[in-house]
Amino acid sequence: MSLLYDISVVIPLFSEDESLPELHRWIVKVMKENNFSYEVVFIDDGSKDKSWTVIEELHALDSNVKGIKFQRNYGKSAALQKGFEAAKGNVVITMDADLQDSPEEIPELYRMIMEDDFDLVSGWKKKRFDPINKTIPTKLYNWAARRITGINLHDFNCGLKAYKNAVVKSIEVYGDMHRYIPPLAKYAGFSNIGEKVVAHQARKFGTTKFGLNRFLNGPLDLLSVAFIGKFSKKPMHFFGSIGLLMFIIGFGFAIYLGIDKIFIDTRGVKITDRPEFFISLTAMVFGMQFFLAGFLAELIGRSSSQRNVYLIENSIDVD
Repeated sequence: MSLLYDISVVIPLFSEDESLPELHRWIVKVMKENNFSYEVVFIDDGSKDKSWTVIEELHALDSNVKGIKFQRNYGKSAALQKGFEAAKGNVVITMDADLQDSPEEIPELYRMIMEDDFDLVSGWKKKRFDPINKTIPTKLYNWAARRITGINLHDFNCGLKAYKNAVVKSIEVYGDMHRYIPPLAKYAGFSNIGEKVVAHQARKFGTTKFGLNRFLNGPLDLLSVAFIGKFSKKPMHFFGSIGLLMFIIGFGFAIYLGIDKIFIDTRGVKITDRPEFFISLTAMVFGMQFFLAGFLAELIGRSSSQRNVYLIENSIDVD
């Protein structure tokens, strides 16, 4: 696919009809001031308000506006994935639709990708306008993400990011993995990841669409992305190593029991009455189960190529 624009702005949204006209005007102002060729791809994630109608009106005014409408709400990751597939810009910028991300950051993000040759640049909302019940868990997640992934970013979940087009075409975002796109990019071979302090605006319209479930899903997704990144192509290395270690421990106990029974034990105690027997048996059974899990994971990983399917109800100027 040929790249037609300097910048693709990908904006996932869910029921943000009030903010879309102002956001569009702001983006257009920045693009014209910097002489960028651009497209704005809105992905309506099954909104319940008039968001799609607003997108259609914006397209009628500006042919650079593109749109994708999901049949139902699939989540931010699904919206980003479809936006990435549609993007035709050399640099892909993602931002939220609630006006909390400033389009004024776009020129510098573009420069960092094109001139400094970063694969990905993540925004860092150093000064936030979120309530404390959101900022404290965010700091904990970011600390854990830095330790587990080895990527030194302060704000993994910032919606304002810039990518080389090749990056977004090389990763698959699903579930709730939008929080951890930098690790996905790193594991795909794009390790030159930068960071930029960006302005954070107070929410002007509506309320946040994320509930308390993110506090549970975030850590689980972090473990998933770390495991997938390290072992998705070689699950036997993980499960097989654990299984082999446990089997060796169990087998070692079995040898010890045999030697002790034949050469040392004079009490006549049955092997099945000793706790070491049950430790040996349990360890060997668990070891075999882990080994088989790794073997099955290898078979599944080598035969599975199915991608997630999202039903699109409507689209505007998107191939």
